[in-house]
Amino acid sequence: MPYVNFKITREGATAEQKAALIKGVTQLLVDILGKNPQTTFVTIDEVDTDNWGIAGETVTVRRRDGR
Repeated sequence: MPYVNFKITREGATAEQKAALIKGVTQLLVDILGKNPQTTFVTIDEVDTDNWGIAGETVTVRRRDGR
């Protein structure tokens, strides 16, 4: 029973894009590992850029500053 969890910044991934990720990852697990899609779980957590840090700075600041 695979469980895959994506964490992405909340910056406008569409419902269609998220659905494509869920479908694609499920199919990848079927194709590569022979997993049953009926028992494969995929979740997507969207995190505000103020709550995600890289190298001591928030993503908000890094994006604002062009990094």
